[in-house]
Amino acid sequence: MKNYVPASDLSPWPAPPGGARAYHAMIKPIGAICNLDCTYCYYLHKKELLGSDSKFRISDQILEAHIKQYTEGQDRDEVVFSWQGGEPTLLGLDFFRRVVELEQKYKKPSQRIENDLQTNGTLLNDEWGTFLKQHGFLVGLSIDGPKELHDIYRIANDGNPTFDKVFAAAQMLQRHGVPFNSLTVINRHNARRPLDVYRFLKNEIRPRQMQFIPCVEPKVFRNFAPHKWDRATLPIYDSPGAHPENPDSVVTDWSVDPDDWGYFLCKVWDDWYRRDIGKAFVNLFETAVAQWVGQESQLCIYHEFCGKGMALEHDGSLYSCDHYVYPEYKLGNILQTSSSRMAFSEEQKAFGFAKFNTLPQRCRECHYLFACNGECPKNRLIRTPDGQAGLNYLCSGLGKFWRHIDRDVQDICRRIARGELLRPK
Repeated sequence: MKNYVPASDLSPWPAPPGGARAYHAMIKPIGAICNLDCTYCYYLHKKELLGSDSKFRISDQILEAHIKQYTEGQDRDEVVFSWQGGEPTLLGLDFFRRVVELEQKYKKPSQRIENDLQTNGTLLNDEWGTFLKQHGFLVGLSIDGPKELHDIYRIANDGNPTFDKVFAAAQMLQRHGVPFNSLTVINRHNARRPLDVYRFLKNEIRPRQMQFIPCVEPKVFRNFAPHKWDRATLPIYDSPGAHPENPDSVVTDWSVDPDDWGYFLCKVWDDWYRRDIGKAFVNLFETAVAQWVGQESQLCIYHEFCGKGMALEHDGSLYSCDHYVYPEYKLGNILQTSSSRMAFSEEQKAFGFAKFNTLPQRCRECHYLFACNGECPKNRLIRTPDGQAGLNYLCSGLGKFWRHIDRDVQDICRRIARGELLRPK
């Protein structure tokens, strides 16, 4: 199916009759290059896996081609460019000034351009703050909690801790009025201190929204693409191999334990539900409420299908997903085929529908399928108790969380119906 369009077809995918085209591509303009050496980073190894002759910096030709294709190939009023890495701020402010210039050059009259920038924050200063505020960038700031938790894994290339620089970046963003979200990777350690993490972020960092990402990395992630492992060797639900820090574990030692993930979410939910509804915003909680009131998930991991969130590497290669940047999931290159044609290709559609089509029976019969939908396919690392492959590694913790919040979310829904709370957007 890779050859469903002619080579060098740079024309956009045509809009369907009565429909509108919309897709998202996360951009890696500097590839996996970073000034940090975070122990749990799933992307640093891409330097060896993918190789490059371009020193991992996007060329002017590829940058302009992407911005042109991205704006031309979709019909929604808002077009969001997401800049990630590696560490994209290593490219410097002049690179992003050029980005803004090209976006204005190619946007349609009806389009509103938005930019978000995911960063470790260590290179941000007041000059960055002025630029980000002036051009309306939304920043995602990576921080794993208070100093003693953040500095366990988030260290610089020279081995030094990074907390002080990241904390200073948060203060700078507040000072300049730059909207930012926090992104916290929940790992083997900070998962056991949920309230310390949550209250620190809420009271000291004060982001617009808190994003909690469970760290789940199979031991073979450097060499094997998701779902390309031997399914018969996957551990059974709740066996020693389905937990970290065991010799036969399917995941790295720094991965979060599934039960600790459930504990973390439940404890943070209780504090948020008692004190902070309408005042603090947590991405996982906002989407849970939305789903309980019958809306679609606001996060791809809990959506019924996936496939609309791709990753563009610095060399112009487009991949099915940020977590699937492996040769097996390469869709093509934007210098030969437009990104919209790859986004709506049969290959990418099959990738997206596989999320639902490969669910084990245990998931299909689960009362909370509407909320979970099997979570992210890249985390489907274990087998059900009866041996069926494709169960999510986090299943036990997620099930505990859904059961724990059910009554509370129903209460929130009633309050929304009475007009006491705003409906999630």
